[in-house]
Amino acid sequence: MGFWTEITDSLLNLFLRSNCPLCDRPTDGDILCSSCGRSLRQLQFCPSRRHLYTCPSSPIPVWVWGKYQGQLKRAIARLKYDNHPEIARPLGQWLGEAWSATGVSKQASPLVIPIPLHQDKLKQRGFNQAERLAASFCQVTGFPLSANGLIRSRPTEAQFGKSADQRRVNLKDAFTVNPARISRYPSSPVLLLDDIYTTGATVQSATEALRHQGISVYGVVAIATTSVTQPPV
Repeated sequence: MGFWTEITDSLLNLFLRSNCPLCDRPTDGDILCSSCGRSLRQLQFCPSRRHLYTCPSSPIPVWVWGKYQGQLKRAIARLKYDNHPEIARPLGQWLGEAWSATGVSKQASPLVIPIPLHQDKLKQRGFNQAERLAASFCQVTGFPLSANGLIRSRPTEAQFGKSADQRRVNLKDAFTVNPARISRYPSSPVLLLDDIYTTGATVQSATEALRHQGISVYGVVAIATTSVTQPPV
């Protein structure tokens, strides 16, 4: 009986074994292999203390996990453009763990709202990467999640290659609030969540839509940023 049990377990493990979406090596049941996981963690701003970095000179508080380069840039691209939504799970988990280590979670218990995609883009991609990141982030932090608290009410052009002013114009009045989705948390400030923080134009547009409805915005948290080239000391 033991022999056949071992054979069955071996076949089951082989069948269930997944490959890393970044390098295609076996992962022993995890989403990412250990090598890619280590490479990603090396791009965290504060790896020694494993907490988030606060971006300077932002109109609202912005907390980010890592630098948008190398393996992290590739992971986000695979997540968004190569149909690998599972990558959002470890990234969101690390973001949540870093948030808890930073200590800001003791100051507020916000309602998390991911930056939405327009319905055309959502239909094309099949999922919203920010929503997937937020779901994993909220599992770690215990914060409530309103996946559709904001609506992208009109399509916008790709932000890549645009100046800061062009980005602001492109995103002006791009978001509307979905009151039915956030009415359960009338006194909770909103923590916006996005995959990449660049010039802040997206966050500014989303913040304006929320504040226009009298909703307080606590800040924004993102897995990566292009606005900081060197890690903090």
